[in-house]
Amino acid sequence: MGKIHEIVFDCEKPATLAAFWASLLDGYSVRGTDPLTLAALSDLGLQPVPEPTVVIDGPGPSICFQNIDGRRPDNNRVHFDIAVDDRAGLVARLTETGAETVRVLPTYTVMRDPEGNQFVIVDTAVELAA
Repeated sequence: MGKIHEIVFDCEKPATLAAFWASLLDGYSVRGTDPLTLAALSDLGLQPVPEPTVVIDGPGPSICFQNIDGRRPDNNRVHFDIAVDDRAGLVARLTETGAETVRVLPTYTVMRDPEGNQFVIVDTAVELAA
């Protein structure tokens, strides 16, 4: 069994959408950029560029907003990342119940449910590192 690790929004302006949802949801705030990174950029006379991914944290699962330019008909705009201890076992079980594997990467597997909705199975070790 798994648990929701993140809810992921594909969007064009991650910072704008993250600020919107953080202001809407009780207890959520935008995850800050690493102060050491900001200081290093400042020391080099550089300004940080808009982040391609912005995360908000709160009492529930993290919500991730990732830049995807344009809409892709083969990809839902919102999906769950599910953290599990036995990714291979769960993928096999889900496949038997009608899910489809889209692609397998070293730390996660992209799948579609029986109606074609995309979701991601993430190794718990990756979730703990985040």
